[in-house]
Amino acid sequence: MDIQNRKLIKIATAGSVDDGKSTLIGRLLYDTHSLTTDKIEAIERSSKQRGYDYLDFSLATDGLVAEREQGITIDVAHIYFNTDKTNFIVADTPGHVEYTRNMVTGASTSQVAIILIDARKGVIEQTYRHFFIANLLRMSHVVVAINKMDLVDYSEDVFLKIKSDFDALVAKSDFEEEQITFIPLSALKGENVTRKSEEMPWYVGNTLLDHLEVLEPEDLQESTTARFPVQLVIRPKTEAYHDFRGFSGKLYGNSLSVGDRVTLLPSETESTIKSIHFFDQELESAAPGSSIVLTLTDEVDCSRGDMIVKSGEAPKSEKLVSATVCQVNSKPLQVGQKYTLQHGVNRVLAKVDRIEAKVHADFSGTEESDQLKLNDIGKVHFKLSKAIHFDAYHEAKPNGAFILIDEGSFDTVSVGFIE
Repeated sequence: MDIQNRKLIKIATAGSVDDGKSTLIGRLLYDTHSLTTDKIEAIERSSKQRGYDYLDFSLATDGLVAEREQGITIDVAHIYFNTDKTNFIVADTPGHVEYTRNMVTGASTSQVAIILIDARKGVIEQTYRHFFIANLLRMSHVVVAINKMDLVDYSEDVFLKIKSDFDALVAKSDFEEEQITFIPLSALKGENVTRKSEEMPWYVGNTLLDHLEVLEPEDLQESTTARFPVQLVIRPKTEAYHDFRGFSGKLYGNSLSVGDRVTLLPSETESTIKSIHFFDQELESAAPGSSIVLTLTDEVDCSRGDMIVKSGEAPKSEKLVSATVCQVNSKPLQVGQKYTLQHGVNRVLAKVDRIEAKVHADFSGTEESDQLKLNDIGKVHFKLSKAIHFDAYHEAKPNGAFILIDEGSFDTVSVGFIE
């Protein structure tokens, strides 16, 4: 199959220290022939030097010197591999509590979460956090990979016990659309990763790779209302396109078609889609995820940061916003502080009005707090200098997320998910 016609699946991984996450990704790379010859030789050489009688596939992903020395994943790495049918992008995120921010940011653009569990340890405190973040990011498809089954003699009873414990965790979630799939495997031995394991005949499901390959991007992509934030107004002013005036951006949520009646925000001016352009093509309809240029039948006042939506499907437009926030900067977030809030391509001034509570990332509830420190998650209320046009994150992810930027240093201090 031509590489451009393969479907694309984006995956986020999460696991505690020594759960074998890097080994699992390395095994996928190795078995799909995605590693270069010199990389394989380096893994063989390093494994031999360490006295291993097996290939240490974790060396394929732990790129930082500190990661290789400590044997843990610290930073988010994006890893690419493919099969004949599918291109995969894996966000290899750290699972430790002090790197919560890395997991949130790494998983924010992914469609599928793989949560690793060590078969010897079962469901532990960090498993709660990994599942909580998958819930926070509204990841509708979660694979629970129960790894190191070779170290528990490929026991079905161990697998069923872990599945039962995780099901009890799922019961704490309020995200009903979530699909959970359990796969017992051994990343080190290659059991149920890309080939069916003969050691676990009691497991009748797909291997991990087969399961990922049958997923369809359109099934993983939410279908909501069309949102088209304007990134740029295009005025070529050439002889051929003297009167051309188009609005470029990326379409989210649902399709738009020529002839659709649309409303421009914030002006609330109405018009009709005259044409849809994609590079040198003219389309009758554009699917969500498309980067396109729209032209309208009327001369309208529209600029960068405005939004085009179907008439009758307008988002909320308010100056008061409540959100779940993850603090990604060492400088605490406190009441009264002012930031730049970036929502899509739009930027407004924002003031922290109230911190309602700090949320425990293990489903154990909330506690009162007057600030959010690095890696904390909390419910926060903001006052904005002008209204933004937003949806709740659980209804429309791209239009329900934002970042806070420090006005002095221009550092990103928080990521937020509007309620």
